[in-house]
Amino acid sequence: MATITKPRTKLSISLPAAMVEEVERARQIEHRTRSELVREALRTYFAMSRLPEEEPTPEEIRALRRGRAAVARGDFVTLDKLRDRYQLDRPRRRASRKVSR
Repeated sequence: MATITKPRTKLSISLPAAMVEEVERARQIEHRTRSELVREALRTYFAMSRLPEEEPTPEEIRALRRGRAAVARGDFVTLDKLRDRYQLDRPRRRASRKVSR
């Protein structure tokens, strides 16, 4: 069975120098052509842009309003205070092994 090949169209694009360097670095690391990288980027872009936007439920909208009102009242905890309260920056201890006797 013969495979039908669709014709390709060449595009010419302009990129900033920094982006060209990123493309070249990725191309070399992944052993791919520039065309393959651009095709992959476009496929990803198109797939992401087709994702349906979700509408918040009425309960989610109410929760957002409650949260915004709490922030406006000053009823919140900063990340630094949360870290201090729960000692999140402290290194974790390793679990000790149980020793059979």
